[in-house]
Amino acid sequence: MSKRCYYETLCVSRTATDSEIKSSFRKLAMQWHPDRNKGDATSEAKFKEINEAYDVLKDGDKRAAYDRFGHAAFEHGNGASAHGFGSDFGSAFSDIFEGIFGMAGARTRSSGGRERGADLRYNMEITLEDAYYGKAAEIHIPTSVTCETCSGSGAKVGTRPKTCGTCGGHGRVRQAQGFFTLERTCPSCQGRGQVIEDPCPSCAGSGRVTRERMLSVNIPQGVEDGTRIRLAGEGEAGVRGGPAGDLYIFLSLASHPIFQRDGADLHCRVPVSMVTAALGGEFEVPAIDGARNKVKVPAGTQSGRRFRLQGKGMPVLRSKQTGDMYVQVVVETPQNLTKRQRELLQEFQKLSSTETQPESTGFFARVKELFDGLGNRPD
Repeated sequence: MSKRCYYETLCVSRTATDSEIKSSFRKLAMQWHPDRNKGDATSEAKFKEINEAYDVLKDGDKRAAYDRFGHAAFEHGNGASAHGFGSDFGSAFSDIFEGIFGMAGARTRSSGGRERGADLRYNMEITLEDAYYGKAAEIHIPTSVTCETCSGSGAKVGTRPKTCGTCGGHGRVRQAQGFFTLERTCPSCQGRGQVIEDPCPSCAGSGRVTRERMLSVNIPQGVEDGTRIRLAGEGEAGVRGGPAGDLYIFLSLASHPIFQRDGADLHCRVPVSMVTAALGGEFEVPAIDGARNKVKVPAGTQSGRRFRLQGKGMPVLRSKQTGDMYVQVVVETPQNLTKRQRELLQEFQKLSSTETQPESTGFFARVKELFDGLGNRPD
């Protein structure tokens, strides 16, 4: 009986990419895995067939030979084996084993039991001015550092860690389970490959102690709220001399009494008197750099109008560009009027016309038309 085409077995076309082949293989392997279909001979045969096809198509040289000669390229023992399991069967299924049995943890440990230290997070609040000019700051962080007594080995001075007798220093032990031989973290050394019989009294065998460290941080110009700064190797010290983790500084901007930030642009609201808005005038507004900027208000300015001050915003991070500043005018209604002031406003109201208040006159004219239309509807 002739063999089925490897591409058909994996449900892919002959032009499929490596990632498409791998994706289809993983899906089919999970579906036909013997442990998920116990006692089903058809599933076991299908599983072997899928693995044989993938063992060829995942390898560039084998795939090229198969595309040229077909199954004849492997009839004399080359490539996939007769049983459907190639020489690198374990590597082919390593990603599936990790997903099913959770075996990825053992990879985080290096030889000698050295583990990478944890990453740390530090929250820092800065002002808008700090973000504008940039800042050099000092922070104090309580963290784990390498034990000076044992130099990070975890063993008492004059002694050394010994190879774990359970796993022989590999950090993992194998266990037969049905169709497969599985690996798991060694329970004696927790995957380190070494055991300490006489631990260091200063660090209790961990190779690190807790200390407060002072670090200098350079905050560049233009940072925004939520910006993350990474300090490589400034996190927790690794276990038993392992590499240190990283420190991540998350920046948050304190609220400003005048400005609101939107990316590189700044916004502020400036109240002006009704007289200034009606007759025109000008006022001064500060910029984030401390400079004074004059804003001219044309006669008849309405509340909510915005004025743009180009280049008066925030610097853009790692760029020579600068945002703009937007000044929004808010017309202030007079309060606590004197008798004379009320008389003048009442006189002004009598003299007002559609030309002096076109928006309100037009709006209420449309409202009147709407009400008249509703009144003329038949019951």
